[in-house]
Amino acid sequence: MEAIYIPQLIKAPEKTEAIQVQEFLSDLETLTPVRGRIKVKHCGNYLEVSATAETIITLTCHRCLQQYNHRLVVDTSEIIWLDETVEQTDTPLVERELAMEDLVETLPPRGFFDPTQWLYEQLCLEIPQRQLCDPTCLGIQTDNNASAGLIDKRWASLQSLKKDL
Repeated sequence: MEAIYIPQLIKAPEKTEAIQVQEFLSDLETLTPVRGRIKVKHCGNYLEVSATAETIITLTCHRCLQQYNHRLVVDTSEIIWLDETVEQTDTPLVERELAMEDLVETLPPRGFFDPTQWLYEQLCLEIPQRQLCDPTCLGIQTDNNASAGLIDKRWASLQSLKKDL
């Protein structure tokens, strides 16, 4: 997907551009291509972006460490404000104090909107924090009886001492 030049959206029919997605995203390892649709609408001083997309990724269970497939589904929308002052900041973001109103997505009105990056971010937000192959997963199973019968030869003398006590 190519980046969209924001002023060109004003000239589009209904100030909207719809993008059909069916491709692999370079930064996201998936088993299937990301399939869906992104709609970007210019609304004067903001962009209204919405998407429905899905793909399948491979995750590792946090309990048993086995890999399993998980379907990622995105059905979201976001408002991205267009602000002239976005590019005018000389101080690095690390050194600036942020107010609550600064915690919104903004782009310059004469800049570009990258639908690939935006979709990647939305898919990453949908990856579950708690990755379990099954809600009833018991984790790694150990057989305590089998391991009790095996004695490390280095500890054999301590084992005989234990028997004497």
